[in-house]
Amino acid sequence: MRRRGCIKLLTGVAVGWLLAAPVATWAQHAGKVYRIGYLSYSSPGANPHLHEAFRQGMRELGWVEGQDIIIDHRFAEGDVDRLSELAAELVRIDVDVIVTTGTPATIAAQNATSTIPIVAVTLGDPVGLGAVASLGHPGGNITGFSAFVGMDIYGKQLELLKETVPEIREVTILSDPVNPSHALAVRDLKLAAQGLRVRLQLLEARGLKEFDGAFSAMRKEHERALLVISDSVFIRHKTQLADLAARNRFPSMYTVREHVEAGGLMSYGPNLLDVFRRSAAFVDKIFKGAKPNDLPVQQPTKFELVINLKTAKALGITIPPMLLARADEVIE
Repeated sequence: MRRRGCIKLLTGVAVGWLLAAPVATWAQHAGKVYRIGYLSYSSPGANPHLHEAFRQGMRELGWVEGQDIIIDHRFAEGDVDRLSELAAELVRIDVDVIVTTGTPATIAAQNATSTIPIVAVTLGDPVGLGAVASLGHPGGNITGFSAFVGMDIYGKQLELLKETVPEIREVTILSDPVNPSHALAVRDLKLAAQGLRVRLQLLEARGLKEFDGAFSAMRKEHERALLVISDSVFIRHKTQLADLAARNRFPSMYTVREHVEAGGLMSYGPNLLDVFRRSAAFVDKIFKGAKPNDLPVQQPTKFELVINLKTAKALGITIPPMLLARADEVIE
């Protein structure tokens, strides 16, 4: 009886331990290795710190690359036409989830599969694009983080530009025509500009080869500034954009700090490192059995103002002391 009771006790302890074990332990015990397809519009060398932030997020949740998970990377190198082919390739190798960075990559993955879960990172207006039914109830195979936080962010960016350079009367908006979310952003910028009494000049560039043409088309006026809509390709060529803005003496506003670190004047928007790291939680929940349509799309909650004081001095701009005091970081 004692021996039988001991066996029952040990069995109960073992079952209890298994039930309490994290999914990574279950996967390792069962021999299951999950495959993550990582689809990016950009290139591997453009923003390695962002790709690493996602991997860090997976590690923090207990997943070991090469043991519990394998990440299959596919980079389009800024060529939107390659995205469909790369998305189809990930579907063919039967990945368990597809992580997409940027709106064009998400749309390509959506067109490639309606069954494999898709975790989007920095997706533009997901409802406006028809990627999800609603933020709270996505209703399909897509969930993740939306880069869209409404018209308020564009109004704030224009407001910060005016506060920095009060004489600004016209702002050039640089967008990527192959990014479907940019048309929605331009719509919101037009509404925001009305209240600030600034005119907008709309210019487009698909990548590095079109930057020179776009900048040469900008009217060379002293009462002008540049606002660059966030885009994977623009971030990839952040140094070139910053150099062109400096050469043409345009005060420049961006959405993410990476542009300012490369020499742009200022940025206001979400912290991408935080977004990429937190996106791993969606993958973790899906591997634990959650369905994408049960996981509400999240929006960034951490916003930051970053100012490059060195660039301001080179442009002959004096940043108002009150604005400097509000900045989350000042690069000197």
